[in-house]
Amino acid sequence: MADIETEVIAILGGTGKEGKGLAYQWTKSGRKVIIGSRTLEKAQAAAEEVNQKLASFTDRRVTGTENGQAAAECSIAVLTVPFSAHVAILESLKGKLNGKLLIDVTVPIVPPKVTRVQIPAAGSAAMETKSILGDGLEIASAFQNISYDNLWNDRSTECEVLVSGTSKETRAKVIELVKDAGLEGWDAGPLENSIVAEGLTSILIGINKQFGIDGSGIRITGVKR
Repeated sequence: MADIETEVIAILGGTGKEGKGLAYQWTKSGRKVIIGSRTLEKAQAAAEEVNQKLASFTDRRVTGTENGQAAAECSIAVLTVPFSAHVAILESLKGKLNGKLLIDVTVPIVPPKVTRVQIPAAGSAAMETKSILGDGLEIASAFQNISYDNLWNDRSTECEVLVSGTSKETRAKVIELVKDAGLEGWDAGPLENSIVAEGLTSILIGINKQFGIDGSGIRITGVKR
């Protein structure tokens, strides 16, 4: 098992809500985190926002840098970009993540119809990632059904995480990271199954809108805990 003191997580395109929420939770748990962005200024601003929130918990700090540099420095990359930017950022990362693990959090949401499930030509956003980046890295899909509000505001939540990926070992590793983010993860099988978790996000957005809430999610039942 890798030493979390030396293992570096880079959240690429991490200046949005989900990226900052994950950065906050992982840093609190003792993980070393870099926030990546297309521009250094945006990355550093997002890192500072997270650091201000961390100040009352720990002396650990998040750093911010450009996506390419973050990809070079990490052992684990996490992609948290809007679907509209998905292909472009993946094209820019070709060859830069070989031998590493990439967790794709992207959901194929197409505004304004955000409550309608969209299926990319590759089958899912995570499968699109594999088609562009190839077989030189491990790829997983996770965190699509977790609200930013739960991550950022330390809310107690029953929401759980479905993890699909290119190997059983990859999924087990990501489930460890889910636990470090304060959540429970489940092995959801091969990467092709990512279509299910991605599609559920649009359904959960619709439920949020219908009932005036901001953090609906999923929970696996029937399991002794």
